[in-house]
Amino acid sequence: MIKGLMGEKGIVVGSGNTSVPYINQNHVNPMQGVVRVWGNDMQVFDGIGWMNMSTSYATVSLDQETQDLLMWAKAQRVMAMNRLTLAQNNPALMKALEKLKKAEDNFELLQRIVTGEAIE
Repeated sequence: MIKGLMGEKGIVVGSGNTSVPYINQNHVNPMQGVVRVWGNDMQVFDGIGWMNMSTSYATVSLDQETQDLLMWAKAQRVMAMNRLTLAQNNPALMKALEKLKKAEDNFELLQRIVTGEAIE
C-alpha cells in the first residue's frame, strides 16, 4: 500500500495527503478482511486479530535517459543565452550569430529538400 508520494528531479508532486482515509469499523465483531486505521497504522482483521499492513512511500522519477536529455537541453539553453548576451555586447559576435542562424535555416531547408519533407 502506498502511504505517500514524493517527486524527484523534474517531477513535482503536489496537493498530496499522507493520511489514510477513515474507515468506520465494527470493533466488537469485525469480519475477516476488514481494514481499519489505527493511529498511524493501517490494519487488517485476519479473523483472529488485527495485523498491521506494511506501507511504503512511492517515488516518481524520470528514467536516466530522460534526465540526460533534460540536462542536455538545459546546457543548450545556457549556451544559447550566453551567446546572445555576448552578441548583444559585441557587434562582431552579433554578425557571426546572425550568420550562424542563417546557415542553420539554410541547412534545415536543404535537409527538407533532400528528405522530401514538406517545405513551409
